[in-house]
Amino acid sequence: MKLATLNNGSRDGQLIVVSRDNRNAVIVESIATTMQDALDNWAEVSVELTDVYNKLNNDEITDVFDLDTKMLDAAMPRCFQFLDGSAYLAHVERVRKARGAEMPPSFLEDPLMYQATSDSFLAAHADVVVTSEDYGIDFESEVSVITDDVPMGVSVEDAAKHIKLLCIINDVSLRNLIPAELGKGFGFVQSKPPTALSPFFVTPDELGEAWKDTKVHLPLHSRLNGEWFGFPNAGVDMQFNFAQLIAHAAKTRPLEAGAMIGSGTIANEDESLGSSCLAEKRVLEIINDGKAVTPFMQFGDDIEIKMISEQGDNIFGTIHNTIVKA
Repeated sequence: MKLATLNNGSRDGQLIVVSRDNRNAVIVESIATTMQDALDNWAEVSVELTDVYNKLNNDEITDVFDLDTKMLDAAMPRCFQFLDGSAYLAHVERVRKARGAEMPPSFLEDPLMYQATSDSFLAAHADVVVTSEDYGIDFESEVSVITDDVPMGVSVEDAAKHIKLLCIINDVSLRNLIPAELGKGFGFVQSKPPTALSPFFVTPDELGEAWKDTKVHLPLHSRLNGEWFGFPNAGVDMQFNFAQLIAHAAKTRPLEAGAMIGSGTIANEDESLGSSCLAEKRVLEIINDGKAVTPFMQFGDDIEIKMISEQGDNIFGTIHNTIVKA
């Protein structure tokens, strides 16, 4: 099933069901008004939403409309909690190596995770508004899951059952602000502006065999200013799967329905597959050539992120953000 949020002028938008080919949609106000409403009552409404989805794909619904993704808000305009992990240790190791630091052995067993911005998400086509190019503007191509209510202390096995939806994201970072913030020992704030979400949230079954071991076994494609940047496989070299990340997040607190858990920047050991952020490409340049030559993003630059199935389907729709000056 594919879900999205129609921009109707309200803060949380209107939930819609989207056809498998991303072309048509139907408003389902009688079932759930918003994405959060659906997730709050997932056990009750998911069967009805699935029925609408099947009928939509079989041309059995008359009140459909042609879908243009520019009609959409972020699939979930805001949520109670967004926790972003760093599950791809190839990325972590390279970043640390560039500054001469070894990766601690504990990183193999204990996931990295931080509390991210969740009170406002960007639509897939929205501009990324930044005050200064000096901040070191970067994109990060990631996969995220969305849960229903998760109890505190959930086991890894049970955590998998709470994954209800998936999306891809552009987790925008302001790299030059990060060192000073981390140096305070209290985490990210200014260096993490709003994240852009894919147009569509999908249920795990939409991924078919690509969804196994709570990982997405497909490449995530990134194009910077129209040029190929990378397509590492999200199911490869992921040290912690999504069930493990959820269990880590819920160790000492419950997670409310609609909680988003990010994978962190997708990265593979195979450098020929490219990167999912500028910081990593710059790190590889430092490691291989002694200095970084690729600049961070400038005003007017754009990034495109999407995930294509083995059948050629654009599963989550396309994220396409342009950097603009505030």
